[in-house]
Amino acid sequence: DYNCSVEFFWSPFLVKLETKINRTRALKLDQLPAMLQRTLGADVLVFNTGHWWTHTGKLRAWDHLERNGKMVEMEGEEAFNIALRAWAKWVDHSIDPSRTRVFFRSVSPEHKSVNWCYNQTFPISAGTVAPGFPKSLVTIVERNIKSMRTPVTYLNITHLSELRIDAHPSVYTITREGKPLTTEQQRQPLTYADCSHWCLPGLPDTWNVLLLDSLMRPPSNNSI
Repeated sequence: DYNCSVEFFWSPFLVKLETKINRTRALKLDQLPAMLQRTLGADVLVFNTGHWWTHTGKLRAWDHLERNGKMVEMEGEEAFNIALRAWAKWVDHSIDPSRTRVFFRSVSPEHKSVNWCYNQTFPISAGTVAPGFPKSLVTIVERNIKSMRTPVTYLNITHLSELRIDAHPSVYTITREGKPLTTEQQRQPLTYADCSHWCLPGLPDTWNVLLLDSLMRPPSNNSI
């Protein structure tokens, strides 16, 4: 009815994750995935990254890092900063600000450890909220956005989402096979409670309302 299409591109690091012939996975910090070319000419682009950079051990998605075609070793924050710089350079070089509005949505927090989501039915209204994401990575995102030539609107949904400890699926989540947890699994919240993702409808609808409100306002230069 509104001649509008919405497309979702899955690239959790913004930069390219490549599986080698020997099945090892290389995260190329200075290369962006080719599919980004399909976004050129869009009226609105909304980017996001964050969570997957904090995964360690078996949850980590890459086996090694690459830069300039060579394997490199560095701390996660340095790698994250290099990747954000590569993304920022691509936007500055490829996006026409007169045609496309660019947004960067901040990371959505988890509620684990101190602020565990299990059995929570109300938002946090008092007390201290334990940050669910490294503040240093948030600072890296904000610093890179401020340095860009292209106007980027920063959708800061992190703190408001930290308050919604009640908005996760918890033990009412689904398995990797797409099936609801069994009764026995629901009795093991320490193992199965999902405090990373969000119920739908739910909190992400608030993010969409904020995006819509931003779209209704005139664009500004790299608003943080």
